[in-house]
Amino acid sequence: MRTKLIVANWKMNNTVPEGLKLLAALSREVRETKECEVVFCPPFTALFAMSEAIEETPFKMGAQNMHWEESGAYTGEISPLFLKDLNVQYVLLGHSERRQLFGETDIMVNKKLSQAIRQKLIPIVCVGETEKEHKEGTTFDVIDLQIKKALDGQQKTELAGIVWAYEPVWAIGTGKNATPEQAQEVIQAMRKSLAKITDVPTAESMRILYGGSVSDEKAKGFLKQPDIDGLLVGGASLIPQKFAAIIRATEAPQ
Repeated sequence: MRTKLIVANWKMNNTVPEGLKLLAALSREVRETKECEVVFCPPFTALFAMSEAIEETPFKMGAQNMHWEESGAYTGEISPLFLKDLNVQYVLLGHSERRQLFGETDIMVNKKLSQAIRQKLIPIVCVGETEKEHKEGTTFDVIDLQIKKALDGQQKTELAGIVWAYEPVWAIGTGKNATPEQAQEVIQAMRKSLAKITDVPTAESMRILYGGSVSDEKAKGFLKQPDIDGLLVGGASLIPQKFAAIIRATEAPQ
């Protein structure tokens, strides 16, 4: 059975004191996570302080991005070794904002994925269609191609631990989101694509999240779907009470 995964992507928000205050507030709201894993992806500047503070909590650390090389002349970039040095366990790769705003390509995502696997960081690979592609009805083809390009040349024996996140680009930060049924349809198709590239047991073991204007009110609807294994949360993860409600949405009814 796949363990639910709830990921907080703070994006370019929260100074170090603000981040620590938010973590402390959430720790008071959520003292244990029996039904899921909870991962925080703060800005790089907060990783050191957060990695120390998070040791007293049931939560885990993630990063918002990384470079595909271990070191070198890459001004402003972050090596995967830097992340490991701070006990980071997860890393987001290919987030739609990285693709849309900073020109990150499928080739770059592929190289980053290779390095994450090599360094034993757990990659959360983001895929999704634009509003234009959504309206044109090419969602499934677009996402299938993104998956194939991400996995091109990767060793099949190393793929089971990859986490995927379906985030329709038209839903990121817009207040719009796919319905739980729409997200389930796409994520089910993703699992079928993964089964063809790898095999059925590997595809069934992979966790696939939904991301895109996720709210505390709608979280349970997504988490009820059979193929949705968690949520990638943006704005709502900046508000402790709302993020706590999303975490609690993973709990089975009493």
